[in-house]
This record gives sequence, C-alpha cells and structure tokens, in this order.
Amino acid sequence: MKNLNEQNNIARVIGRITTEPAKSHKIEGENFYELVLEVKRLSDTYDYIPVTISERLLDGRELQIGEQIAVEGEFRSYNKLEEDKSKLILHVFARDLYSENELDMLPDSYNTNSVSITGFVCKSPVFRVTPFKREICDALIAVNRRNFKSDYLPCIFWGRNARFMDKQPIGTKVSLEGRIQSRIYTKKLADGTEQERVAYEISVGKLKELDQEEVYPKNEEYKDYIEENCPCAEKSTRSL
Repeated sequence: MKNLNEQNNIARVIGRITTEPAKSHKIEGENFYELVLEVKRLSDTYDYIPVTISERLLDGRELQIGEQIAVEGEFRSYNKLEEDKSKLILHVFARDLYSENELDMLPDSYNTNSVSITGFVCKSPVFRVTPFKREICDALIAVNRRNFKSDYLPCIFWGRNARFMDKQPIGTKVSLEGRIQSRIYTKKLADGTEQERVAYEISVGKLKELDQEEVYPKNEEYKDYIEENCPCAEKSTRSL
C-alpha cells in the first residue's frame, strides 16, 4: 500500500472468506462487494470482520468461500437508517487485496489483524470495572478522511489506558494501535423478544498521548459539530 505514513487510518486483516461476495452498492458506475473474513486470534478463537471491495480492485478475480486472502485499507463507518433509528455500520474498506499465493509478499505476514488510527474523542468515554476487577473504558473516536468526511470508530481500552481515556474530554486528539474484534451480544426488542447481534470495535493495545498543542480546541463550535455529526445524533445516508 502506498503512502501509509500519510494516512491516519490503516487496517490489515488476513483470513478465510466465510460468505459469498455480494453486491453492496454502486457509486459513479463502480460496483462494490461485501464479504466476511474469519480472522484467527492468538487465543485460537476467531473474529468475523466485514470487508468491502470494489470491482476495480477485484479486476475480474472470483473470490471463493474458504479462500484465504489479505486486505489492507481503512476501518470505516457509515450510518444506516433502520426503523427511523441511525445504526452505525463498521467495515474494512479495501485498498489492496492479496490472494493466498501472494501472502509471502507482505511484510510481517504473521500480523493478521491490525489497525492504527489518529482521531478525536467525539463522545464522553464510559469507564467501568468488571466483576473480575478489570478496568475498561469505551470511547468513540472520530477519524477524518481526506474528503472532509469522518469515520466514527468504537474503541475499547484496558487497564491504565482505560484510566487515561476516562479523563479525556470531547475534542482530545489521540493516536492508537490495536486490532478489530467482533463480539456477539443479545438485544432485547420492544416486543420482549431477544435477537442475537454482532458488534465491532477496536481493542486498543497502544495509546499515544499527544502534546498539548496537538489537542483540538475544545470550543463550543467543535461541540456543536459533534452533536450534528456524531452517529448518536446523525441520520445520514451511506457514504464511502
């Protein structure tokens, strides 16, 4: 991938395809396809990560269930209206694609799941302690794109990183590294029934404290922008 150091959103996943590539949408004559990758953790469990690939990147290649591929790109979000509610959808947007026989071309090919982002805290972090006394903090990070749009990425922090994030106000700029993880949860619906769903987030391993001059001004104008654009308030259409 070219110019990685110039980006504030870099993701890589290597895994096996578990779903047939399905046409998702079309923009300016270019078709985009979605599939799910099964990515193995060190614990021998798996994450199931949605990936979006353009037909231009496929270049006539037919991907098959069970095939192992590597995808490098960005971890992105968009908002989707469901029953008059805005739902945050997360996926890896592919910039480069490698087939199984091309994996040796990748540096650090053992690194099957990684993401590095720089962005701004856009929602007050939520700190908690589990029954096993583990400190956890959830935060939503806004990552700007070059086209003046933003991705809103849920992140989970642990231990001292969790304690640090708990003290950060909206507008704080952070740089972090981690992995994309999926988890299954049960949602109770209005009619009393329960539905199994999948959530995606960045499990943060490294967190960089930026210098004070790198912190975005936490003024009323910025807070107003967040209220208008953060997924908890926004009801927009899909944008890649």
